[in-house]
Amino acid sequence: MITQGAFACTHSSLSALEWKYQIRPSALIQPRKLSSSLLNRQHNSDLFLRTPIRTRCIYFSCLYKICPRRCGILCKALASNHEAPSPRYRYDVFLSFRGEDTRKNFVDHLHDGLRQKGIIAFQDDHDRDLPRGVCIKSGILGAIEKSRYVLVIFSENYASSTWCLEEVASAVECKDINEGSVIPIFYKVNPSDVRKLRGNFGTDFAKIEETRTNDMGDIKRWKNALTEVAALAGRDLNDGFETQFIQQIIGDIESRLSLQRSYVAGGLVGMHSRVANVVQLLCLGEDDVRIIGICGMRGIGKTTVARAVYDKICGEFDHGHSFLANVGENSKKYGLISLQNQFLKDILQGENVRVRDDQEGANMIKEQVRHKKVLLILDGVDKKKQLEKLAGDLDWFGPGSRIVITTRNKNLLLQCGVNAIYEAKKLSIDEAVELLCLKTFKSNHFVQHVKQVTQRANGLPRALDVLGSFLAKRMLKPWQRVRDILKKRLEGKVSDGLE
Repeated sequence: MITQGAFACTHSSLSALEWKYQIRPSALIQPRKLSSSLLNRQHNSDLFLRTPIRTRCIYFSCLYKICPRRCGILCKALASNHEAPSPRYRYDVFLSFRGEDTRKNFVDHLHDGLRQKGIIAFQDDHDRDLPRGVCIKSGILGAIEKSRYVLVIFSENYASSTWCLEEVASAVECKDINEGSVIPIFYKVNPSDVRKLRGNFGTDFAKIEETRTNDMGDIKRWKNALTEVAALAGRDLNDGFETQFIQQIIGDIESRLSLQRSYVAGGLVGMHSRVANVVQLLCLGEDDVRIIGICGMRGIGKTTVARAVYDKICGEFDHGHSFLANVGENSKKYGLISLQNQFLKDILQGENVRVRDDQEGANMIKEQVRHKKVLLILDGVDKKKQLEKLAGDLDWFGPGSRIVITTRNKNLLLQCGVNAIYEAKKLSIDEAVELLCLKTFKSNHFVQHVKQVTQRANGLPRALDVLGSFLAKRMLKPWQRVRDILKKRLEGKVSDGLE
């Protein structure tokens, strides 16, 4: 039985609301069966408050003897009293599919296409059926919660898998489907057959109903989820070409992601396309060891791009990942040994490893990492020796490993034989204006002056950051003065001032 103590973390908010709405929890009522998704959230107020309003109503209609409409009022009031933080997504897309129908063809090509565009997708190869009485495993539920979008790929045998049915039901419960976070894809199946549970699709679901007579609660959840998701706007293959169909799906996801994550938060502007370009060069789907370089002048954003790439893909490297910042500067201050120790500590997950000299460190890295799939970012490299002692050769790393090097010296990258080089690009005028406005004020006042100062800053992110911070909350005259100074003295020399 679920009691008020199950949500102790929201007790203070609930107490005030109980008094306001004159309601009391029932100690006698036996609540109906709740979904595993909601039960898994009962000790975490943040997760609970991210649950859609109607799902929370299920809990409150069990806990309190009040009508569902009043439950909705209570849920919304609770949400306003204790606003949940925005979730940090690990995956861009969760792929829910029937393995025997699509894994070796459609889903494989879709997953590869998403990777090439820098879109991180969670793909679970589930051919197994869900055992009786066993809830969907927490890892899959967690992956759904940590994904921005859920692609439900309906195929002919999708409804024959209770695992797939549980996934689509969990997606409906975890996401607000009215905001477009759940997207149906109809692969060689009629959308109306899915929605109305008829044809071969409906026959498979009927067989599940016959074998699950004791699980009518789950049957109802699955049926409702299928009906709701199938009614959403999605894509239907019909008799079209699969390659074109896949490109349309990828284009849709790309457009949605571009709108949602412009990387403005934290002062990052224009990062999405740059990160996607670097991820594409990394070829994450291949099992070889790849090294790519990011080069460009000081202040152009090499480190920012590398950090954004690292944050985006590090979750795909289960054996470890390490971001070594300011390699050139830190090797001069503390020696290469400190960087080697940090790398080993990151990969070996906190084991107390200490090397006595850089040659011993190089040998230990090769010995400890050569069978591991790892991600290593070497930021700010300025000497070949630094690469020789931290990533001397491809055979130092296990299959699937990726190494990213940032440097101002393109020749250094060519000498070490990188697989590809990404040359960091200046911000466009629109991106530069956005960054300067972000650092200066929240509204678009003085747009003309912003554009003029932006043009003088020559599209360099660091220059815009400094200027924006200086001009923040200042009146018109300082803007005009800075514009005139840049025009007379700094035109063409901004980069020199950043050295």
